[in-house]
Amino acid sequence: MSDTSASELPYAARDGRLSYAIFQLARAHRAHAAAMLRALNLHPGQELLLMQLFDRDGQTQGELLERVGLDHSTVSKSLRRMQEAGLLTREPAPHDRRVMVVSLTDAGRALQEPIADMWRTLEQISVRDLTPDQVDAFTECARTIEKSVRGHGRETPAG
Repeated sequence: MSDTSASELPYAARDGRLSYAIFQLARAHRAHAAAMLRALNLHPGQELLLMQLFDRDGQTQGELLERVGLDHSTVSKSLRRMQEAGLLTREPAPHDRRVMVVSLTDAGRALQEPIADMWRTLEQISVRDLTPDQVDAFTECARTIEKSVRGHGRETPAG
């Protein structure tokens, strides 16, 4: 991974320095996380679904969709792969056969500590050159930017 200084910033991104930095950071972070997940035989995003089930097993597919903020097709494909891998089961809900309830298997539950360790290691790598105050400030800024971006999508366009 190479560093991109302000002078290496693509011309078209000159007025989007922060956005370009976020893109570069997200890409590098996701690539490193993906490599760590491969060691657990998982694809990116699957650990997010598992973490939700570790906290509350037996959620509906719709509840998981809402909690992880991914689109329906991505979640459906991930859950299918995870079911095929023996990590979870999907069964119709007793109250409505169209609703699928997702539950962990023993193999899925066994990934709780390895996933927690992976996230802990990723965090240590991510913050190794930052002070605790910088971590707090970055986290606050990231949440503010996320809120702004998500909120912009809900605004009614002028005109």
